[in-house]
Amino acid sequence: MSAREPASRSRLVYGCMGLGGPWGSSHYGPAEVDHAAAVIEAARSIGIDRFDHADIYRGGTSESVFGEVIARSAGLRGQLWIQSKVGIRLGEDGLDAYYDLSAAAIRSRVEGILARLRTDYLDLLLLHRPDPLLDPAEVGAAVVRLLEEGTIRAIGVSNFSAAQMQALADHLPVPLAANQLELSLGRPDFIESGILVNHPGGAAVSFPHGTLEHCARTGAEVQAWSPLAGGRFTGRTTPPGGSPDDRTRADLATADLVRRMAEERDTTPEAVVLGWLMRHPARIAPVIGSATPERIRACAGAEDVAQSMSRPEWYALLTAARGRRVP
Repeated sequence: MSAREPASRSRLVYGCMGLGGPWGSSHYGPAEVDHAAAVIEAARSIGIDRFDHADIYRGGTSESVFGEVIARSAGLRGQLWIQSKVGIRLGEDGLDAYYDLSAAAIRSRVEGILARLRTDYLDLLLLHRPDPLLDPAEVGAAVVRLLEEGTIRAIGVSNFSAAQMQALADHLPVPLAANQLELSLGRPDFIESGILVNHPGGAAVSFPHGTLEHCARTGAEVQAWSPLAGGRFTGRTTPPGGSPDDRTRADLATADLVRRMAEERDTTPEAVVLGWLMRHPARIAPVIGSATPERIRACAGAEDVAQSMSRPEWYALLTAARGRRVP
């Protein structure tokens, strides 16, 4: 199945990292399950039926509470597109973190995901981050077995460059279905890498140039994690991990422009920020991660904004976020 034609109604994806209680705890109770149910219902109320997980989110409890919600409602699983990620190991073997995309790790982690989610298949499995010790042939063989068993229905990656995608794709029986990357108005490196070609400023851009073009050429969906940039343009007055004084003049100007555009359209700032991403021809699918039902519902008009946003409006937002004109 092509990622361009998922069994889904919405380009928006709900990211479940905020479900399941505090990080570092493997315990949850009825309150966490009820909260997950409310969040899932809020997402579904605006047409979202794709849900994004990872085996490390909240130590696995994000998947566990989601699985509890699925178990409560007969037939719900068949109405949802569920993806999860493997490859990052936290707090194991004396290390804070390391990557493991060996065949054995992929197999065992997928089995754990399915048990927590109370399902017998994933619509999409993503490899969470590039593992320097990754053996493409070994990964390819592991993926083949999972696909043949029906345990997963598609394979994709997260945070991979075009070159890394191609090296892996050469050993897979199916095309990579998606690549999930950090893309937002607050992190426009994916735009900078293109407009700063043959420009001295291009050396400071970390986004792997050509990755979006590679995804378009191969049919891999581009998913955006943290698409709302932590809320810095949609009402959050304190940057994540910072203070109000850490907001730059560009942040303030961009937030003001987003607010004015939202008022002109009678929509929300969230819809404007997401619409800016979705206006890009890569057909980016934002993965929204708010754990507040009201903020989830505030994202409802994003696709309408994307369709109506003019080229000058799009560039006005980019210019504001950059804090300077394009070269």
